[in-house]
Amino acid sequence: MGIDYYNWLSLIIRWLHIITGIAWIGASFYFVWLDNNLERPEKVKKGEPDGELWSVHGGGFYHNKKYMSAPDNMPEHLHWFKYEAYFTWISGFALMAVIYYYGANLYLIDKSKMALESWQAIAASMGMLAGGWILYDIMCKSPLRKRPGLFAVVLFLLFTLAAILAGKIFSDRAAYMQIGAMIGTIMAGNVFFNIIPNQKIVVADLIAGRPVNPEFGKAAKLRSMHNNYMTLPVLFIMTSAHYPMTYGSGIGWLSLALIALAGIAVRHYFNLRHTEKPKAPFAVAAVIFMVVAMTFPLALKKPQVQEVGAVSFSDVRKIMETHCTACHAEEPTHEWYDEPPNGFRLDTDELIKQNKALIMERTVTGKDMPLGNETNMTDKEREMLRIWIIDK
Repeated sequence: MGIDYYNWLSLIIRWLHIITGIAWIGASFYFVWLDNNLERPEKVKKGEPDGELWSVHGGGFYHNKKYMSAPDNMPEHLHWFKYEAYFTWISGFALMAVIYYYGANLYLIDKSKMALESWQAIAASMGMLAGGWILYDIMCKSPLRKRPGLFAVVLFLLFTLAAILAGKIFSDRAAYMQIGAMIGTIMAGNVFFNIIPNQKIVVADLIAGRPVNPEFGKAAKLRSMHNNYMTLPVLFIMTSAHYPMTYGSGIGWLSLALIALAGIAVRHYFNLRHTEKPKAPFAVAAVIFMVVAMTFPLALKKPQVQEVGAVSFSDVRKIMETHCTACHAEEPTHEWYDEPPNGFRLDTDELIKQNKALIMERTVTGKDMPLGNETNMTDKEREMLRIWIIDK
């Protein structure tokens, strides 16, 4: 059996995405914490820091100072926090291309929703990425930016509408990834098109001896704070592929909206914790909301009961042979796989019985298997599997 270069490529890109994502998100969280914990003087004099903080970590003491506009003199060495964002987006888009674009028929398209050609689905995906950034950027430059509460509500509703649209165009699993990619594109776009250019303007003015306009720093901080609140929803989406009970609920957009709200609430709690010191009930309420957010859509789901009669194991084996063992066998016959994905096999009676819980999760509850429903598994067949599993 040869080397599965496709899976190794996917693994390498995914690992790079995780590494750079940790670096980017870690820096974002740290600087928001730092900004909220600065000790500020009653009156800031020209050329003096807007705030400072002493901290201890790893056996050393650190003294941080913040200048809202710029210091009087440019330091010799200035570190720019940008490559973490750039490489997170580059690796994320590469992962999207390798899995969802190259494997569009398996991962991106659900022909029971919309019978798209691969190029059409890819064009729709990339169009949503570009359109999401353009619309968000317009909002940030409109008077809406001066009303942060209303801005947040409008942006959340637009993302929810995008999730509904993606759920009608793409497979359930891909719909979540599409929204994650849109949020990630906006976050990286903030760094590339606004935060770093504004900071470069401030640096150039300082070097040239021109007066520094503090509005550039304020605009960069606004976008940076937007990124801070988007991080936890993005992290959830990055892991959601392993939990089809969220995106496969039939109303996956609602699950995503509520879980995203839960992530925003948690992030807001920690941001407040550094300033207003919220009481413990706030944290308890945030945790309860997270639990409700993850389970409420599933409670709303009403499965369509199919009359299937008695189900024998021979019926189950036939379903496995028709829809599953082309991939999940010791020697797969599917053109995409030289070995069973994740080493998972269903080509013997014993393995089918051993893995009934996973069959229930992925095939009956989440309905994300077979991938893209490439073999056209029917609801009746899924119900037969459900009856067999719960009876055993």
